[in-house]
Amino acid sequence: MKRVKRAVWVSVAAGATAGALAAGLFGLKISRVLQVSQQEVRSQNQIEFAVKAYAPPAEQPFEALSTPADFGEAERFQDHLYIAGPEGLLEYQPDGKLLREFAVGRDLPPSPLVGMTRAVLADGQEEEMIVATADDGLLAYNGRGFRQILPEVKEFREVTCMLAGGNGHLLIGTKKRGVLVFDGKKIEVLHPTLGKIYVTALAGNEADLWAGTIDRGVLHWHAGETETFGEQEGMPDPQVLSIAQSGEKTYVGTAVGVAEFDDGRFSRVIGPGIFATALLATTESVVIGTEDEGVVTVPLNEAHPEALRRATVGHSEVRQVFRIGDQIYVLTKVQLFRMNGRGLGWEQVLQSGKATLSDGNVSALAMDGSGRLWIGYFTRGLDEWELASGRVQHVEDEHVFCVNRILPDAKRGTVEVATANGLVRFGAEGNEQQVLTRADGLIADHVTDVAAYGDGLALATPAGLTFLDRDGARSLYAFQGLVNNHVYALGVSGEELLAGTLGGISVIGHETVQANYTVGNSGLKHNWITAVVPVGDGWMVGTYGAGVLEMDRDGRFHPMERATGAFDVNPNAMLVTPEHVFAGTLGEGLYVYDHSTGRWTQMREGLPSANVTALAASSGTIYVGTDNGLVRIEEQKLRQ
Repeated sequence: MKRVKRAVWVSVAAGATAGALAAGLFGLKISRVLQVSQQEVRSQNQIEFAVKAYAPPAEQPFEALSTPADFGEAERFQDHLYIAGPEGLLEYQPDGKLLREFAVGRDLPPSPLVGMTRAVLADGQEEEMIVATADDGLLAYNGRGFRQILPEVKEFREVTCMLAGGNGHLLIGTKKRGVLVFDGKKIEVLHPTLGKIYVTALAGNEADLWAGTIDRGVLHWHAGETETFGEQEGMPDPQVLSIAQSGEKTYVGTAVGVAEFDDGRFSRVIGPGIFATALLATTESVVIGTEDEGVVTVPLNEAHPEALRRATVGHSEVRQVFRIGDQIYVLTKVQLFRMNGRGLGWEQVLQSGKATLSDGNVSALAMDGSGRLWIGYFTRGLDEWELASGRVQHVEDEHVFCVNRILPDAKRGTVEVATANGLVRFGAEGNEQQVLTRADGLIADHVTDVAAYGDGLALATPAGLTFLDRDGARSLYAFQGLVNNHVYALGVSGEELLAGTLGGISVIGHETVQANYTVGNSGLKHNWITAVVPVGDGWMVGTYGAGVLEMDRDGRFHPMERATGAFDVNPNAMLVTPEHVFAGTLGEGLYVYDHSTGRWTQMREGLPSANVTALAASSGTIYVGTDNGLVRIEEQKLRQ
């Protein structure tokens, strides 16, 4: 019996030990699962970034050409006034004298500047001016040098606005990742309800925050919750342009008026119909900076607040209304104004300097046979620049407005300009001669590209192709075999015409479709074709989404090392010279292919923007247009 009992007790003890061991192993497994789960959550929420001193490139390969300064936001720092704009940062002395200029691409990263604020960050030892860039994170300036706060993932670098919070924290608005908070050690999304939105404006603080969006109205984060105010809740428009606060009241500016909130609750709309690009709120009034009406002051304590006080300031396009001490300032696109001592008007304090070119948002480039560089703009017509004399002639009207392509036609001594409102023909002297639209036989008014083809021209439009010659106009579209009606780009080699469309490539001979290539029937990586250029016996094809592909004469597509990838080539932003092929991209800079080595390189440093939109060549010089200015480079430097 003792042996039996002992055996039983041994068995029970062994069972208990095994149970404890199993329980321990199970608990350890659960613990490990929880640890892995927590690590995954942390990795999803954690935004990797680096903080480093910023030093501009030692060599500057690109030469910037003079484009007008575009004021965006002003800030007083260390007794000097700084004005940030897409082209760079300007430092002015108290008397208004320009002291220094930090140019984007030369002294700063190749990304337009979008805002500024002063703050003592948690990882800093002194007050700094924090400068936000559109694509390269944040720059912190202490008066002596810059340091860069750069997230690893591109979407977290795309800053739209900032707000200095308490305890050295910085709130950051982004294009795609909502509101972020930087505490000196980490960057993270402030709250999931404020993530994955396009933020346009910020006001308040980390505990009680108002965030304007591009299409969802304004979000109010407080007490651990987020409220959304859209048109159904009283907002005059879902796109927020500006936010200002005074006491318990918050004012939210839109393109059609300003919404007033009292203690977090929607109250009314003031200044209905006003395009409110900037706001300054006081207890007595709201000062509204507008796009086209100057400054509008809305009195808050009068019996009839609809009696608005309007004042013209320069050429309008107000970007900011702000205070320095007791004085109110208005910053427009090219001027700074201060309210005079009696408060009855505005006096100019400073103005941006003169520039050679009319605008910085370049959409097309071409060099004609007489030494004129033609520069088309996205919304400002075009410039004809005589490089030898330096004379610039600007053309802008109802047709020459949004320029897509410029084609000097040596046979006819003309320059054909493809615009969103027709094809405009200029004579040898640079004068406008003729406008062709749908009424003249084009298949559509919007001309996206133009190429010399046969004895005439081929025109690309969103409705198909139109051929123009002495016999008149003839069109080709999907019903006749075109792979897609929306044509973006044309390429010509001999009698062969390639039409790059939204749905693939059509090969055309004698105005007849010979073959169509799409993702479904070929090695094409993306159907959206943005650029086509002949290279040797074949073609190079730019796409929206797959970079650059090589196409041989048999219609086979070949990926290219470094140049075929998940990036976008801008419409018609490809250029071929005897030494190189150039491809301008959306946000990835300039890609350069060397014929002698068969290799691609990527250039970003030194550009005023990584969004390269147009290219031209003349006498060994390459002209590079971006959405933030124009630069040039000697082609021989590319070999160095």
